[in-house]
Amino acid sequence: MDPVIVVGAGPVGLTLALALARQEVPCVVLDEGPGKDEPRPARTVVLREDTAALMERLTGAPLAQLGARWAGWRSMRRRQVMREVAFDDHSAPLHIAQHVLTGALRAALAGEPLVEIAADSRLDSLEQEPSGVTAHTRGPKGTWWRGSYLVGCDGPRSTVRKLQDIRFPGRTAVERHAVAALRTELPWEDEALLHRLPPWRTSGPSAGEVTARPLPDGVWRLDWLLPPGKELVTPELLLARVRETLGGWSGGTTPPYELLDTGVHTVHHRLARRWRADRVFLAGDAAHLLGSLGTHGLDEGLRDADNLAWKLALAWHHGPHEALLDSYQTERRAIVAARLRAADQALPILRGGGGLRSYVPGSARGHDALLADGHLGQGALGAPGAYADSPLAPGRLEGEVPVETPPGAPVTDVRVTAEDGTFVRLRDRLGRGSLLVVLIAPGTGVWERRHWVSAGIMPRLAAAVAALPHPAELLVAESYPGAAAHSVLLVRPDGHLVTALSGVRPADLYAAAEAVLGGPATAGTEAGAEAGAGAGAVSG
Repeated sequence: MDPVIVVGAGPVGLTLALALARQEVPCVVLDEGPGKDEPRPARTVVLREDTAALMERLTGAPLAQLGARWAGWRSMRRRQVMREVAFDDHSAPLHIAQHVLTGALRAALAGEPLVEIAADSRLDSLEQEPSGVTAHTRGPKGTWWRGSYLVGCDGPRSTVRKLQDIRFPGRTAVERHAVAALRTELPWEDEALLHRLPPWRTSGPSAGEVTARPLPDGVWRLDWLLPPGKELVTPELLLARVRETLGGWSGGTTPPYELLDTGVHTVHHRLARRWRADRVFLAGDAAHLLGSLGTHGLDEGLRDADNLAWKLALAWHHGPHEALLDSYQTERRAIVAARLRAADQALPILRGGGGLRSYVPGSARGHDALLADGHLGQGALGAPGAYADSPLAPGRLEGEVPVETPPGAPVTDVRVTAEDGTFVRLRDRLGRGSLLVVLIAPGTGVWERRHWVSAGIMPRLAAAVAALPHPAELLVAESYPGAAAHSVLLVRPDGHLVTALSGVRPADLYAAAEAVLGGPATAGTEAGAEAGAGAGAVSG
């Protein structure tokens, strides 16, 4: 079968190619550039806990050493500290230069025989037919490419989106920030800071909010919110902002600093009408633009790639699964649309200018809480989305029980025992294309696997797992938040919970697995009943 064509060699496109290769799907990446990225210290990304884990799992690179994990978060208003948050190593956001992240992805792909990266290849046309996609590139190596599917990860001005005549409505220049990357010493270490209305600000609104985020080797990224409009950010103005801000934080005297990079970051809010057109898909900035109020569009783009990879892999290996492929747009577009709505509703409150402010006047602490949601990955602005209304949800199952993780939400990363008896993290087993079935069995962690693998309900559960309509890996955990002993969790290949069942219920487990593949979503189907024949429903 023809490879998947990925258009665009940014972090989202490279992540998708690597995720597909890990599931034995060949890819061609059409890279418009020369095959390497220019270092830009002021162009950075903040990865949430689960997307940072995804990147480390795919690349095998020590991203925590290549970037900086925040030790904490502090928000201030004038001279008052409004909120302080401390992180541990597992919950801290990871701040990393985008070219460093892209370099780690390229290094991992360099040793991947299933992926070909075609540099200096700019897409200029594509054609679809029932059996595949044909794409043409121009450049020194201009040629025709044949693929089974094509994914446009080619940024805000996506050629793929334009060739498919997909509208991209939204708002332009929602926010503008002056940005600087510099090496200096600040009065705090490894903590991100949001400072609103700093007391040393100059006249006018252009210095009313500044953010500082740490990077390795004493480097910081500073962002100053600019007023609406097209105010020209001159080098002199930016240097004045740097000196004024550093001096304000250091008691009036500007500390020594080395200016590494500068820029202006403009935030747009846009959402493509469609994310799928037959065998063509959109992901990342080609499908959506967001990033106001501390949110990060790349984080959502990486979630796009994670969601789409296992679905494309299943269709590539086992033939068309239209409902499964359709679910990519349904799930991901709904999440991003909700985030955009939340940001658009919060903007008038936080930036003034009427709108909802006349109905919800808020307070300084309320405004800080809204901003913190975006920066810290919480609430409607920033928390990882849950696919609660997914078409892949199995519906009500007789043996379903609640756990702390709602159905459709990302699972908690607990320690599990793998089938070979080793102890691993649950997230380490994701991204392989298999479903995960997790038995909660207290006490198993202190015994060797051979002592309990053939005892109690394990043989019945193993038989039910073997009978599922898709490969699944059986894991055992001593505990899981909110789960009773002998609960059984079914987890998607991208780490979202499908359902939790009370004990071994083969028919329910089969029905849930079938629903995840885009099939019937009713428990007790004929196939599910046959899968559970002789095993029965066994609870704790």
